[in-house]
Amino acid sequence: MLPFLIPLLFVDFANAYSWHFEETPKQCGDVTVQISGSDGKGPYRILIVPYGSTPFANNTEVRVIQNKEFASDSATSITFQLPFPANSQYVAVVSDATGFGSGGTSVVGSVEDSDDSSCYDASKTVSPQFNFSIEPENQVVQCQSMRIFWFNDITDPSFIGIIPGGESFTVPGSDNLTQVASQGTGFSWTPNIRGGTTLLLVGGDSGGIGTGGSVLNTVSNGINNDGSCLSDDSPSSTPGTPAGGSYATSTSGSGTGSGSSGGSSNTGAIVGGVVGGVVAILAVVLLLFFLRRRSRLHRQQGEKPVDLLHDDEGDERSPRDAELPQYYEPEPFIVPDPTVASDSGRGSSDGRPISQLLSDRSAGRKGPMRTLRPVNIIQHDDAGPSGPPPADEEEPETVELPPAYTNIRK
Repeated sequence: MLPFLIPLLFVDFANAYSWHFEETPKQCGDVTVQISGSDGKGPYRILIVPYGSTPFANNTEVRVIQNKEFASDSATSITFQLPFPANSQYVAVVSDATGFGSGGTSVVGSVEDSDDSSCYDASKTVSPQFNFSIEPENQVVQCQSMRIFWFNDITDPSFIGIIPGGESFTVPGSDNLTQVASQGTGFSWTPNIRGGTTLLLVGGDSGGIGTGGSVLNTVSNGINNDGSCLSDDSPSSTPGTPAGGSYATSTSGSGTGSGSSGGSSNTGAIVGGVVGGVVAILAVVLLLFFLRRRSRLHRQQGEKPVDLLHDDEGDERSPRDAELPQYYEPEPFIVPDPTVASDSGRGSSDGRPISQLLSDRSAGRKGPMRTLRPVNIIQHDDAGPSGPPPADEEEPETVELPPAYTNIRK
């Protein structure tokens, strides 16, 4: 299997085109955007949308959406001033003639500080040319119909959806407008976006995208968690590596993006997935090998016959280890001859006492000889069955007396 997987590590994954910032955006400073690759079709355009709240304590909003078109169809770079204050955040989207967001969407970036503050007035709040709202208010629910509406008299309305670090798309339905008494002019749209995704809705008209401002929401799963509208083509927050090059993504200047086009820059993810797959396959193969070997060993041990008369191989013990302790060794009991009597105990046929006979028989036994104590054995003769008492005699009374304890030897 490995010969088929290893070539995948060296596949050249082609991107349509990519773009990046030549330098980190700074307060009121000029930024340059560079296009790489020859597959894009000019003219190119970059859209920079403010993200999050204003950095000013008095909540004064001075940021305006920047929609910049490159100078010509053949131009691959653009330089312009970014009138954003320090510590403010933004998301950038690059497009070409083939459609909106074809170049990809950056992650959330942050503007670095500088000595120049001439590009904005911190005491005045800017406003878009028209405002739009959504119904349900401030809610975007997965696979649930919503209405985008406005009260201004505008021409050629258009709306786009931006997912930071993911995909950007044109919101459908703006060509099918309806009138509602309490909601003005608008259209309905069912978001086919998974719950939990961060979404920027940006409005525009004949003056271009961004003239209607933007609304930031997090897509909700809803009460029923309806996923009937979702598919593999649904906009994603993590389609691959985000676009935009290396630049600050926090107020401390840490964090980077990457220079690749949206949706097609999956080289790192694919290579990492292939390497991970190879490692996983090797781990499974090794695990199966060890399990099979262990099963074979247990099966061989189970088929081995049990020999109760001989020790197993490798079970080496000295002969003395198999002997019983001295006090647990069995002793034979020999029935004495009842016809032979002895003053000191019972004897054998040749006149030797039993204790001597037992001592002689155990002389060949290993270990010290046990000393036997003398024992007197008395055998009573059987007088035969007793007859029944006479009929006319009374049964004698039995009187039991306690022992006298007079014949106790010290």
